[in-house]
Amino acid sequence: MTTEVPEVSGGRRRPGRRPGRRPGAADTRGEILAAARRVFAEKGFDKATIRGIAREAGVDPALVHHYFDSKEGMFVAAMRLPLDPSSAIPLILSGPREEVGERLVRFILTMTADPAAREPLLGLVRTAMVNEQAVGMIREFFTTAVLGRVAEALDVPPLRMEAAFAQLFGVVMTRYILRFEPLASADVEEIVALLGPTMQRYLAG
Repeated sequence: MTTEVPEVSGGRRRPGRRPGRRPGAADTRGEILAAARRVFAEKGFDKATIRGIAREAGVDPALVHHYFDSKEGMFVAAMRLPLDPSSAIPLILSGPREEVGERLVRFILTMTADPAAREPLLGLVRTAMVNEQAVGMIREFFTTAVLGRVAEALDVPPLRMEAAFAQLFGVVMTRYILRFEPLASADVEEIVALLGPTMQRYLAG
């Protein structure tokens, strides 16, 4: 017998719902992600909390942790981003310090070379261009979960880190949205050779 699950209204559990795993829920993970998208959009990345998202989804916070290791991981899944800081940052930082610029360029260009991976990211950027809430949400995520962590690990001033990101972001936009040639069809390694030294200057001084 399937137990009926009460609906969520206004982020509060209705009477009769017990915290924890939902009996008979067909897609609890999907419901948590839908709640996460609403909370991130309303509060931004910094002010959103696991507890608040659990409350919006009508589940116990422990169940949210069952599906997602961190708030960053939940944001990545909710926004369908190809970049997960928990795995991407160690990959970029591993190896000789004098090659971190090349690794960063290669990682970003290789990741965005896959149309299925880059389209959600580009879609989020397009939304941000016309939606101030989306701008704040994306800015907070990247400055807190990505740029800040890399800058701290490399002991790089925030201005240098953001300048490096801005240049790479511009390359991705020019390559995949504006499609300027020959940049749009250039080989990844050709661009790495061109931009790697510049990124290195930003990140190593």
